[in-house]
Amino acid sequence: MNFSELSVQQIITVSFTLFAVIDMLGNTPVLLSLKAKMGGHIRALPATLASGALMLLFLFFGKEFLGLMGLDVKSFAVAGSIVIFIIGLEMVLGLEFFKTDPNPRSGSVVPIAFPLIAGSGTLTTIMSLKANFANINIFAGILINCVVIFVILGSLKWIEKALGPSGLIVVRKFFGVILLAIAVKIFGTNLQDFGK
Repeated sequence: MNFSELSVQQIITVSFTLFAVIDMLGNTPVLLSLKAKMGGHIRALPATLASGALMLLFLFFGKEFLGLMGLDVKSFAVAGSIVIFIIGLEMVLGLEFFKTDPNPRSGSVVPIAFPLIAGSGTLTTIMSLKANFANINIFAGILINCVVIFVILGSLKWIEKALGPSGLIVVRKFFGVILLAIAVKIFGTNLQDFGK
């Protein structure tokens, strides 16, 4: 990682993008349901560490993984931007394109860390961001989101009371629109280099 590439603007953009994709606030009702099914307790630290490790693993070794399949970051970014766009549509329109695993009994790591937090959408987004942002800034964005994940997992009841059902819907739709805009930007930036 090159520390000279540190950029506050990039860190903020990456952090907001990941925050929107992970959608911890929007997933609060799901998390509360899982919490009840797990005996009223979610282990916040193991879930945070596991999801953070998955995201960092994909950040540092995702390119090599793509290389094994003959793909590059630019082409993955174009595909990833489409996934991000669909996630944004889900959030704005209240539709469900991606089905979640209904089995909540495997503990805090599965299904909370994976696939709820560090699912295919999050990992695809990290690879898409690599085409436009420096690794050091994505790394910082992941760490910031890990702190947010830990705090939210430990404050589920308080968040639900503070925002209320309508508040959660507004937050979800707001970040959905942000995701749509980011997806269009990533798509447009990387499409011009497609096939070169």
